[in-house]
Amino acid sequence: MTVTPAPTVALPHGAAMPRLGLGTWPMDDAAAETTVATAIELGYRLVDTAENYGNERGVGRGLKASGVPREELFVTTKFNKRWHGVDLAAEACERSLDRLGLDHADLLLIHWPNPGQDRYVQAWQGLVRLLEDGRVRAIGTSNFKPAHLERVIAETGVVPDVNQVQLSPMVTRESTRAFHARHGIVTQSWSPIGGEHNDVLREPVVTTIAERHGRTPAQVVLRWHMELGLTAVPKSSDPQRLRQNLDVFDFALTTDEVAALSALDRGDAAGADSDAFGH
Repeated sequence: MTVTPAPTVALPHGAAMPRLGLGTWPMDDAAAETTVATAIELGYRLVDTAENYGNERGVGRGLKASGVPREELFVTTKFNKRWHGVDLAAEACERSLDRLGLDHADLLLIHWPNPGQDRYVQAWQGLVRLLEDGRVRAIGTSNFKPAHLERVIAETGVVPDVNQVQLSPMVTRESTRAFHARHGIVTQSWSPIGGEHNDVLREPVVTTIAERHGRTPAQVVLRWHMELGLTAVPKSSDPQRLRQNLDVFDFALTTDEVAALSALDRGDAAGADSDAFGH
């Protein structure tokens, strides 16, 4: 059974991005190829990968195997700190496109700011040039804090289409989301249903709401992201869970339920600190 594809959100530079897609970390090439093809068959149209995941070739093979026209798919990838430079960002893009087997990326992200290296502004300038040249349809950042975003906007005058951050009911990133909202940046959540250190799905409030709606805990948490106006890239390689994760657009949470889930927040310290970590 195919699930209805996710609705899209308009990005600042004109692209339309599905609000929910497939994350592919930590799949290898073989798993990515199979899972991407399956996910697209089920109705997914957004696939998220990265240089650092080491699976761009597998993702590309899965995209091709799906048989779905390229213009119906939205492909995101990201590059590492070694490519933080105006010309280096262009080289990173070409290398990723070669591995993916594509002639353009829909969204290219700086994976981490790596402020200790202090070259993320130059990386952003490189992305702006790629956007102007039509090599990518949208450009963005990943794991950038408001201070990092303020700097790239101030120094280039160009606002990211997307900032992808670790975000779940246990790490709600309220100040970051507020900054995004003020600047028109679309928030995309990675690890949206928790993870190793944030086991959201076992929280009693989550399981109670899931039982009330006749849904899985993951569906409830993903619906929470949708209610907040976010976008998300949950990872799964299980066909049943892939189907369930996409099937969150035909029910709604109450205001009280959204608030109860948001109250699980443990603060930014519960998530990755991009001033201290990056690659």
